[in-house]
Amino acid sequence: MDDDRQVARILVLGIGNILWADEGFGVRVLEALDASHVFPDTVTLLDGGTQGLYLLPYLEEADGVVIVDAVDYGLVPGTLHILADGEVPAVLAARKVSLHQTGFQEILGLLALRGKTPARIVLVGVQPELLDDYGGGLTATIAAQVEPAARKVLDILKDEFGVMPAPRAGEGSLVTAAVGRQSYESERPSAEAACRIGDPRVLATSRS
Repeated sequence: MDDDRQVARILVLGIGNILWADEGFGVRVLEALDASHVFPDTVTLLDGGTQGLYLLPYLEEADGVVIVDAVDYGLVPGTLHILADGEVPAVLAARKVSLHQTGFQEILGLLALRGKTPARIVLVGVQPELLDDYGGGLTATIAAQVEPAARKVLDILKDEFGVMPAPRAGEGSLVTAAVGRQSYESERPSAEAACRIGDPRVLATSRS
């Protein structure tokens, strides 16, 4: 990091939807980071989920941002790839924070228009393997990259911003237990139990 770039406030942002398999990668990496380390007050860990424009105030307040997400780089599934600054909007050009909300590229564009672009933006992305599995957890390929991605985030915080979080002795609280990765993935009901073809109590039928 350049000596003339003094970063006081750092945002570590996990983007994604845990309901759609590998789409939840960014959130799960932040969950792992929160469970393993205590971060100083200058660092904010944020489960950005699919919040779209609601993320704007957090980004405007940050001097440095580390984004963690599942990104279609066109690479082999499970490949971790890191981009920075001007490279980030380009790779997120067609990337939507969710199926219905503002793309993250538009958020970065709004930051630029308002003169609030963070001094440093780093993207830690993984090439997903499966996205269209509603209610599914991470695939084994992507789950194997959660810890390596968390380590890369820690390396970025140290090398780019001079921040070294302390190991945590207890449990983190970023993600509630009900949607924590362990309970969410282990308690997923079977396809038969989770799917209804039709419920006669609420669906009207017509008989000739």
